[in-house]
Amino acid sequence: MVYLAFGIFLLTLVLVIWQPKGLSIGWSALGGAILAFVLRVVTLKDVVEVTRIVWDATLAFVAIIIISTILDKVGFFEWAALKMAHAAKGDGRKVFFYVTVLGSLVTAFFANDGAALILTPIVLEKVRVLRFDMKRMIPFIMASGFIADTTSLPLVVSNLVNIVSADYFHIGFLNYAAHMVVPDLFAFLASVLMLYLFFGKEIPKSYDPTYLSRPCEAIVHEGMFRASWVILTVLLVGYIVTQLLHIPVSVVAGVIAIVFLVVGARTKVIRPWQVIREAPWAIVVFSIGMYVVVYGLRNVGLTMILGHVIQSSTTGGLYVGTLAMGYLAALLSSVMNNMPTVMIDALAIHSTQTVGVMHQALVYANVIGSDLGPKITPIGSLATLLWLHVLGKKGIQITWGQYFKTGIVLTVPVLFVTLSGLYIWMTVIG
Repeated sequence: MVYLAFGIFLLTLVLVIWQPKGLSIGWSALGGAILAFVLRVVTLKDVVEVTRIVWDATLAFVAIIIISTILDKVGFFEWAALKMAHAAKGDGRKVFFYVTVLGSLVTAFFANDGAALILTPIVLEKVRVLRFDMKRMIPFIMASGFIADTTSLPLVVSNLVNIVSADYFHIGFLNYAAHMVVPDLFAFLASVLMLYLFFGKEIPKSYDPTYLSRPCEAIVHEGMFRASWVILTVLLVGYIVTQLLHIPVSVVAGVIAIVFLVVGARTKVIRPWQVIREAPWAIVVFSIGMYVVVYGLRNVGLTMILGHVIQSSTTGGLYVGTLAMGYLAALLSSVMNNMPTVMIDALAIHSTQTVGVMHQALVYANVIGSDLGPKITPIGSLATLLWLHVLGKKGIQITWGQYFKTGIVLTVPVLFVTLSGLYIWMTVIG
C-alpha cells in the first residue's frame, strides 16, 4: 500500500507539472484523488476532511485573483508602476529598488500569483518604453518574479500556501501577521541585497523618464479608481475582523470581489462573467484533489516518518529546528512543488510532539520554506511556470538552466536570512 500511495502521488505530481497537451492541473489532481479513492488508499471520510480543510483557502485565493484582475483592468497597477518610475527621476538603481518595493506591496495584498502574472508584464512594458536592451531588461524581469515569492510571507492572503497552513493550524489573520511581518522584512531586505549583488552590473545607472506616460493616463475610469481605494480599505479591515469574529477569510474576500464585479459592471470597465470565467477555478479542484492524494501518504505512514525527522531536528534547539524545517520545506518545494509540500509538512508537523514556541516555529518555518524554496527551480510553484509562460508569450525566453543558476544563488542565502529573522522574532515575542 505504501508503494501504491507513493506511486499515485508521483504520477499526479508529474501530470501537474508537465501538463501534457494543456491538461489542467485541476483534472490531474482530481484524477489522482479518484485513483486513490478507487484503490482504497483514501476513504470517503478523508475526502470530506480534506474538503473541510482547504475550501476556505482556495476560494479566498480565487477571490483575491478576481480582485487583482479587476484592479489591473482599471489601470491600478500600471498607475502605481508609472508613479514609482517617475519618482526615481531617471536614476536606474533607484527605479530598480522601487520595482522590488512595488512587487512586495502587490504580493502582500494580492498574492504572489497576482504580482508575478500582472505586475511582470507591466514592468516589462515600461522597461521596453525606456528603450532598455535585453541585458538591461533581465534584472527588472527577474526581480519582479523573484520578489513576488520571497516577500509573500506577511499576510495570510499573500500566498495560497499561507492560507492553507493558517487554516490547518487555525491561525487567525492578526496572529499570523504578528509572527510573519518581521520575517518578511528580513526577506525583503535580503532579496534586494542579493538582487543588487547578482544584477548590479546590468542595472542601468540612468534612463530618460520623458519616454514614460503620465500616471493619470493609465487610469481607465477615474470614479472606479477612486472607489478602489475605499473598497480596498474595507477589505483590509475585513481581514482583521475575520479573526475577531471567527469569519472565514474567503467570505470577506468573496464579498469584496462581488462588490468589485458589481461596480466594474456599472462603470462598464469589465465584463463580470468574463472575469468570473477566467478566474483560476482549477485551483479549487487542484487543492482538494492534491490534498486527497497527500492524505494517502499520511494514511500509509509516510508523513509520520517525516514527522520523526522533523522531531529529531528540534533536539538541537529552536534555531536548529527552525533552519532544518525551513530548508527541508524549501528542498521538497523545489523538487515537487510547494503546494503538496506545505500539505505534507503540515501533516508531519501535526504528528510531532512539539508544543509552544517550537511548534509555532516549525509551522512558520514550513511556510517560509514553501514560499521561498520554489524559486530554486522552475517547477517549484505553479506561479513560476505561469510566469515563464507569460514571458515566453512576450518574446522573453529564460531556459530552465538559466533560471536554476539564478534561483539557487539568490534563494539559499535569502532563505537563511529569513529563517534567522523568524528565529530572532520568535525569541522576542515568545
